[in-house]
Amino acid sequence: MNSPPTNPILKSGDRILFLTGRLAENLVRREVEAITSDAEFSGEIHVLGISVAALMHVDWLLKKLPENLGQYDAVIVPGLCRGDLAELTERYGMQFLRGPKEIQELRNFLGRGSNPPPSLEAFDIEIIAEINHAPLKTRDEILTLADHYRNSGADRIDLGCVPGQSWDEIDACAQELLQAGHRLSVDSFERHEVELAVAAGVDLILSCNSSNLDWVSGLGAEVVAIPDDPQNLDSLWRTIDALDRKNCRFRIDPILEPVGFGFSQSLARYYETRRRLESCDVMMGIGNVTELSSVDSSGVNFLLAAICQELSINSVLTTEVAPWCRSSVKEFDISRRMVKYAIDERTLAKRIDADLLMLRDERVATMGPEELESLAAQLRDSNFRIFVEGGKLHMMNRDGYWTGTDPFELFDDLEQAGVSIDATHAFYLGYELAKAVTAMTLGKQYRQDEALSWGFLTIPETSAVDRRHQQRKRGLHKHE
Repeated sequence: MNSPPTNPILKSGDRILFLTGRLAENLVRREVEAITSDAEFSGEIHVLGISVAALMHVDWLLKKLPENLGQYDAVIVPGLCRGDLAELTERYGMQFLRGPKEIQELRNFLGRGSNPPPSLEAFDIEIIAEINHAPLKTRDEILTLADHYRNSGADRIDLGCVPGQSWDEIDACAQELLQAGHRLSVDSFERHEVELAVAAGVDLILSCNSSNLDWVSGLGAEVVAIPDDPQNLDSLWRTIDALDRKNCRFRIDPILEPVGFGFSQSLARYYETRRRLESCDVMMGIGNVTELSSVDSSGVNFLLAAICQELSINSVLTTEVAPWCRSSVKEFDISRRMVKYAIDERTLAKRIDADLLMLRDERVATMGPEELESLAAQLRDSNFRIFVEGGKLHMMNRDGYWTGTDPFELFDDLEQAGVSIDATHAFYLGYELAKAVTAMTLGKQYRQDEALSWGFLTIPETSAVDRRHQQRKRGLHKHE
């Protein structure tokens, strides 16, 4: 969901043809002329016999484009044009490219705007995803959760045990997870349980303090050292000294407290730990904030990732139990990449990536009242166009132009105007207006026949235009 990238295919001296429809001609012409006035390539515009460029489809272009397009190096079709452009490239022997969905992004697309989006492959922070109360789940449920966490970006799966109980089958479960390629940790203070897990191949134990130091330090696995009392770090230093003497590998967790229970003071303890021990590995259990705060978790995960990156905290423990945390692992995975890039490059964490912009959008393109009025005046067909502009819904076709904030009132206006709508189109308009109202409410970008953007949670939609083309093709195949 990054910003539209610059196009590496276009080069100096290229001759480019831009395809558009009648209604967008003036806007496209102004934009192309402004871009090419100081560019190293030339651009020409071909206006096709269709009002709205977004309704174009490759099948339609194959019928409507002239046989001889001329000698162009590339043809840019509207960003909302549907179908496989490879068919056009094969037919005409020149490169066809799908442009941006918004004409305002054309400059970036052609390489005349901002730089290409950064690579976010690198990260420093390990994600340990906990399966809470694992002994109470079936083996299939555990394997499914582990796979989900790994697919979301987790580097290690933590088997969260139930305090006061002993999970006698933890070794068999661990072996199955290890065979599936998972790296594991165990979250328990119960000796028999931990020993079974380590014997099965688990190599990280959560956690170690004075209560279990004597036996857990001799198991040969890495441990997470925690204070006996989070308010007093002296017990943590004593545990660390003892682990050093026993040559036991460890990472340190000063314990992050929930908001309302010493959150800011616990952050200060992480700062003090890093100041005192510059080279030790440190872990933060971020679930104490994400799971215990009834707020959308994506922004919280980003801020916690930024704190971890700046303090060189090497790993986090998180989970997805609360309903508002159902995508926390993926959110932190995106966040750890963003904050590393921002800090390494000494740049703002702004417009690096849009995958965490779920409630709001990075940009919202606008047309303005004059463009809407001009568009409405030129329509000559019965197809409805829907826009969200200026905090209102806008519907228009050849029969009129209606605007308001309540979709039910808009339908009443259509009825009063004598506009007849069959059941299929009523369903379609209801569906689109529901999306439009959501976009209007949240200030999001609405594009007719497209899914609203929910960051990495976006589920693409098949447009009504594509559905019609698919139905026609199925009908043709059926009669062959």
